[in-house]
Amino acid sequence: MSANRAAGRCAHRRRVSGHSKRSRRLLKRCWLALLPLPLAAHMVSMSTGEVRVTGNRARYELRMPLYEIAHVRNPERALVAQVRFRGARLVEVSCREDATEGAYYCSATYEFPAPVEQLEVECTLHAVTVPNHVHLMRAVRGNKTDQAVFDLSFPTATIRFEPPTAWETALTQLLSGALRAAGGAAQLLFLASLALAARSRRELAALAAMFLAGESISCLAVLAAGWQPAPRFVEAAAALTIAYLAVEILLLPRAGQRWLVLGVLGAFHGLYFALFVRTSEYHAAYVLGGAALAGAALIALFAMVFARLRTLLAALRPVQVSAAALLVVGLGWFFLRVRG
Repeated sequence: MSANRAAGRCAHRRRVSGHSKRSRRLLKRCWLALLPLPLAAHMVSMSTGEVRVTGNRARYELRMPLYEIAHVRNPERALVAQVRFRGARLVEVSCREDATEGAYYCSATYEFPAPVEQLEVECTLHAVTVPNHVHLMRAVRGNKTDQAVFDLSFPTATIRFEPPTAWETALTQLLSGALRAAGGAAQLLFLASLALAARSRRELAALAAMFLAGESISCLAVLAAGWQPAPRFVEAAAALTIAYLAVEILLLPRAGQRWLVLGVLGAFHGLYFALFVRTSEYHAAYVLGGAALAGAALIALFAMVFARLRTLLAALRPVQVSAAALLVVGLGWFFLRVRG
């Protein structure tokens, strides 16, 4: 009987040991996958365009920041090829670089078989820039205007040159805010860091509330002041928020008033939404409302995942390991943006 119990305990230890080794390998692989993110990601990845329709012809002008296409070969062909108007024939195209403005401009003329009543557009600029790239297109026909936002989730749109209803406006802009909150590596990494920093559900709620409040107040203040921060500064600041919060978790695990720190860090993230609102001319209330809903949902999801990891992998100290990985990612991202 005693021999059977001893054999059972040995078998149990082998199973636990094997599970621990597999879990350790899985955790390591997950965080190693995060390390290349700073090399490919932009928090602020936006371009703008305007298309003017006259009869059966359309003139499209694209403005792309130079840092978005530093890796693109033959941008004069690659960029225009990613913007397609259904039924149109490309007549002519010309591009130029403006180093003083840090932008690349392309102009293209299209011809349609009949006078244009509406435009069906496909835009895949994210395929040649970065996955979270956003393109804001304004369309003009006579005295009528319309606007569309394109990204990886919504690469097509129909521009009808009709003013949207109040409901359509609210829904579109709420969704845009939600996608901006969840559409970039910087945003997701910071929300993961926030979930890691919370030591209880009550603290998690306080941290999330202060972060979202700081984000909104900062965005509204920047818009009111008329300040337009440089995209590189916004990205570098966001990278530092990830690194700083990771340091808090690692070196100050019992620090008080962490909610106040999250309010300040949220202010840096609000700069991105200020840039988006100013560029898109959307209502700040709708964009920030959508961002807050998406941010709160993601924080809750990350908190559930990390709570599960704490239980399953307690011996591997997943909070400390994850915070260390986030620190490396945040610092790497910061130095990359400062240099580039």
